[in-house]
Amino acid sequence: MSVSFATTTFAPVVLGFFGLGTGYLIYGPQELFRFPERNTSVDRASGVWGIWLPGFCQFITGVYLFVALAWFETLKEPALYTAALAFSAYGIHWFAMGWNRYQGNDTRPNGFMSIAFTIISVLGMVVFFSADSWPLGVLFAGLTGVYVSEFFASFRIGARTRPVGASNEKAPAVINPGERALGFFHVLTGLWLMYLTFATTLNISLDYSLPSG
Repeated sequence: MSVSFATTTFAPVVLGFFGLGTGYLIYGPQELFRFPERNTSVDRASGVWGIWLPGFCQFITGVYLFVALAWFETLKEPALYTAALAFSAYGIHWFAMGWNRYQGNDTRPNGFMSIAFTIISVLGMVVFFSADSWPLGVLFAGLTGVYVSEFFASFRIGARTRPVGASNEKAPAVINPGERALGFFHVLTGLWLMYLTFATTLNISLDYSLPSG
C-alpha cells in the first residue's frame, strides 16, 4: 500500500530563525559592548542558552526539513535543501559552541571551524540570491560576516595588550578587534533574523506579503 502526504507550505523555518537570532542577540552585545562582562557564571549561563536556542531550535528545524523533503515529500521547494543543510549544521555546531562556553574550553578550535561554516554561508548566499530569495541571501551574507570574524576573533589576529599603567584601568587586558567585529555581525544578523521571524509568521498566519524567508 502506497501512502502519500499533501504538500505543505508550513515549513518551520521561523523556529530556526528565532532560535539563532536569540542566540546572536545574547552573544553579540557581550562581544561588542563587553556587557555583561565575561566570567565563569556568565559563560555558563550563555552556554546553556547557546545549546538550547540556536542549537536545539535549528537542529529540530533542519531535521524536519530533511525528513519532509526526502521521506514524506511534503515540501517541494529545492532551495529548502540548502536550508535543511544550514539549519542542521548550524544547530549541531551550536551544541558544541554552547557546551564549550559552558565548560570554559579553549576557543582557538573555533577558528578552524569557522572555515567550514564560511563555506556553507557563501553557499547559502549563492543559492538564495540565485533563487530570487534576497532576504535569505542577506541572511547568509550576515552569516558569512559572522564566520569570517570568528576566524580572526578565535586566533586573536590583530589583538593587542593594554599597556601597563594605561589611564583606563577598566579597559580589557586584551583588545581583540576580531571579537568586536564578531559582536557587530552577531547583533546585526540577529536583528535581521528577528525581522525574518516576524515577517514569515505574518505571511503564513495572516496572509501578509512582506519580504521574508
